[in-house]
Amino acid sequence: MNLLKNIVNLGGLRPRRTGICARERSLYGSQRAMGTATEPAHLEPANFRPQKVLILTKLSRYEFEKRRHPELTERQLERCLRNRGSDYNMLLYHHYIHKGVENTVNSVFRAAGIETKVVYRFDYSDPNIEWADAIVTTGGDGTFLLAASGVLERNIPLIGFNSDPMRSKGQLCLPQKYSVDVKEAIDKLLKGKFRWTFRSRIRVTLIGENIFRPPVELHDQQLLHPEYRYLDMDLQLRTLKENTPATDESGLARRVLPVLALNEVFIGECVSARVSYLELSFDHNKGIKQKCSGLIASTGTGSTSWTYNVNKLTEQNMEEILTIVKEETGFPIRDTDPLFVQKITNKFNEMLITNPEEPRMVYTIRDQLVSSPMRSECVKPRGFARSIGVKSRCFDASLVIDGGLSFPFNDGTRALLEIHDVDALRTVTLHEDPTEVSFKH
Repeated sequence: MNLLKNIVNLGGLRPRRTGICARERSLYGSQRAMGTATEPAHLEPANFRPQKVLILTKLSRYEFEKRRHPELTERQLERCLRNRGSDYNMLLYHHYIHKGVENTVNSVFRAAGIETKVVYRFDYSDPNIEWADAIVTTGGDGTFLLAASGVLERNIPLIGFNSDPMRSKGQLCLPQKYSVDVKEAIDKLLKGKFRWTFRSRIRVTLIGENIFRPPVELHDQQLLHPEYRYLDMDLQLRTLKENTPATDESGLARRVLPVLALNEVFIGECVSARVSYLELSFDHNKGIKQKCSGLIASTGTGSTSWTYNVNKLTEQNMEEILTIVKEETGFPIRDTDPLFVQKITNKFNEMLITNPEEPRMVYTIRDQLVSSPMRSECVKPRGFARSIGVKSRCFDASLVIDGGLSFPFNDGTRALLEIHDVDALRTVTLHEDPTEVSFKH
């Protein structure tokens, strides 16, 4: 942790400071705004012409190491990295690839007469966000998620360029071809040849005692990929004290968390070997007690990530299932045909992916333990819900947002997970981009 603080302070950089209390009030105050806001005229695709663009760029591994060892010469840094088993030449190679995309994005916007400002995560602050008409990222999905964490209302567009498509798919960014042809993407954007994609996000409300404790940052040890860490999480968020919090009808403290989940929320015991005991309620139905390995509530955006990998079937699983069906039914199923097994496996797994604009969550109860003999007391381990209520019966549990921030969630604490239209993230789908996935739900 001391190392990370030193890195933040290198070169005069400062950690991001944001009005977290104001953010919580903003989200709490918008709870009543359940409908979709009227589209401002300047945000109609045909009228969209941003005057100021904030470019959030990732810190490459090479830049990270330079900031980490400012006292070393280039030759000494190379020797240091090689002694640790790192490939200095590859770090430099991918750094130049990333910088090439970053510089191209910046220059194309400027050539179009648009004012730009390039910032690292350290300077991704509320004043800079409010300065911009649009936010553009150059990096990967981690940089995009970081940018999204700073945008709490739907009238600030977020557009991502994958700056190194050779190393990452960039699921949240524009298609990989635009990493090469940046000008085509920006031309389409400025000519209105796109549609807005409003990615649903999950709002979390905590109810109970000790809900104002600071969260834990889970990415502190991922030094090799700093774009995936929350180095710059607000100091106010870490040290937030209880300031006459709002309460619910029972008199318990109530807190709307100042971050929205773009991918998923996980709730469960911190030690994976320990059983999680939760009371779950979906869409305000009667609560059901469940023992499991935790709950994942995912958005459509997150359905391609953790939720997908938890629920997907392998070709080995599918082959064994088809063999059983063949034996039980006598049907001539080609259970040992690799191409047929692959086709059926892919078809099932594609059904797990949902539209990112879907106004409901995909929930997964991991490793569900069914102890009640009454089937009516059971709930399907996977399904959909617009709101999910969770009450903790756990010993040492956490509520984790987008794999990055972990909030304590122990016995008696309640959480309400909701999808609201006003929380959606405004992103871009350019025209003529082929649809990669046909959504089954």
